[in-house]
Amino acid sequence: MTEMTDSEILAYISSGSRIFFIGIGGISMHALALICADRGAIVSGYDRTPTAITDKLIERGIKVRFEHTGEFYGAELAVYTSAIHPDNEEWIDAERQGIPLVRRAEFLGALMSEYKYRIGVGGMHGKSTCTSMVSHIFIEAGTNPTIVSGAESIELGSAYRLGGDEYFIFEADEYTDSFLSFCPTTAVALNIELDHIDYFTGIEHIVRSFTRFLSYAERAVVNIDSENVRRATKKYTGELITYGLESPDAIYTAEDITFERGAARFTLCERGSEIVRVALAAPGRHNIYNALAASAVALAHGIGADKIAAALATFKGAKRRFEYRDTLACGAELYDDYAHHPTEIRASIDAALKVADGRLWIVYQPHTYSRTAGLFDEFCAAFEALRPDDRVIFADIYAAREENIWGVSSGQLAERTRGALYVGGFGEIAQFLRENLEPGDTVITMGAGDIYKVGDMLLGNV
Repeated sequence: MTEMTDSEILAYISSGSRIFFIGIGGISMHALALICADRGAIVSGYDRTPTAITDKLIERGIKVRFEHTGEFYGAELAVYTSAIHPDNEEWIDAERQGIPLVRRAEFLGALMSEYKYRIGVGGMHGKSTCTSMVSHIFIEAGTNPTIVSGAESIELGSAYRLGGDEYFIFEADEYTDSFLSFCPTTAVALNIELDHIDYFTGIEHIVRSFTRFLSYAERAVVNIDSENVRRATKKYTGELITYGLESPDAIYTAEDITFERGAARFTLCERGSEIVRVALAAPGRHNIYNALAASAVALAHGIGADKIAAALATFKGAKRRFEYRDTLACGAELYDDYAHHPTEIRASIDAALKVADGRLWIVYQPHTYSRTAGLFDEFCAAFEALRPDDRVIFADIYAAREENIWGVSSGQLAERTRGALYVGGFGEIAQFLRENLEPGDTVITMGAGDIYKVGDMLLGNV
C-alpha cells in the first residue's frame, strides 16, 4: 500500500486520470468507480466473476476483466478492498508495474473531504437502510447530495449518486476499521454489537473503534437505547443528539406506534413534544429506529418536519433489505433480506410476522464460518419467534474470504434450531419449496451471500 494524502488521491480523480479498481464488482467499489467515471476519470477494474454489477459497469463502457492477466489499462492508481491482501496476484502485479495502491477506505475518505457536510451512518446493523433513508430525505428536500451506500437504493436504482459539492452521505463500514479513514461532520451510531470476529478481538475493541469514529465528527446522532453506543459516547465532546424508543433521556422518540401490513405509523417527538405524524413505508420496529436516526440527522441540517414525513412516506427501501420480489405461481409471496447476524434475523422475522398471512418460510444462508462459529448459540436462538407452523431451511455456509477451520456447518445449526431442516444446495432448496409451498405462504431468502439465487430459481429467472 502507498501512503498518500487526501490531496494526492484527489489529484487522480481529476478528468482524464486512469484508475483501476481491484474488486470492482463490490457494491461500494462499483459506486466509487462510477463516481470517478462521472467526474471524468478513465476507470477499469478486476473482479473474480461476472455479476449484474459488472454487467452494468461494462454497459457504461468500463473495462472489467475476470482473469489475472497483469493488464491495468494504463492505470495511474489502483484502489483495492479490505478483502485484497499483499499476496493477491492483482496487488503483486500492480506493485511490479509501479502502480500506487490505495485502500478503498482511504480513497473514499479523500473523496468526501471535498464536501462541506459529510454524513456517515455507522452501526453493526441497519447502515444501508438508514443511509438510504437519509439520502431519500435529503434528495426530496432539494439538497442534491452525493451518495455512496453499501446497498442499492430502490428509489435511485443505484448505490451511488453524484450530486452537488455540499452534502456527502455515506455508509460508514466498521469492518477492518474502515470508518476510521473517514472524516464525517455528522456521525451516526445505530447500534454496537459483537460481529466481524475474524477482525475484532471482542466487544471492547468494537466500542473503542466506534468511540474514535464518533470523535472525528462535530455532531453525533446516536441510539441511546444501545448500551454499547452509550459507552462509546461517554467522552464525546461534540454536539450529541440522541434518539430511542425506550430511554427517557432520548431527545427524539416515537410515540403512538401502530403497525399495518408493510408499514408503520408513529408520532415523531422532540423532548416529549409532538412534531409530526409519520407513515413509514417500511415494516418492523427496527425501521422505526432507522427513521428516528434519519429524522434526527435531517432536522439537525435544517430540513423541516413536514418534508421529512413526506419523504419517509414514499421511502421504498434498499435492495435486499426485506425487499418484496413477487408473488410466486403457487400463490406464496417472495421476499429477500440481507440479514446475516442474529439481531438482524430477529428484526427481519419481527417485520415478516407483521405481513405474513400464512406460514413463514425462512431460507437462511449463514455468512462466513467465523461468524457462524462465534455466534452459534445466538443464531440457533434467533429463530425462536417463529410460530409452530413456520419453517427454517438452512443452505450451506457462504464462505466469503474464509476456510472452515472451525468445523462448523449448517447441518449443525439445523439440529439445534426448532422447526429447521438442512437442505444445502440451491437447486434442492428451490425444488423442496415448489413441492411444499401453499397459497398465502411467505418465503424470505435471507443472508449476505448469494441466497437470492434461490428466489431467482423460484421465479424462473434461472
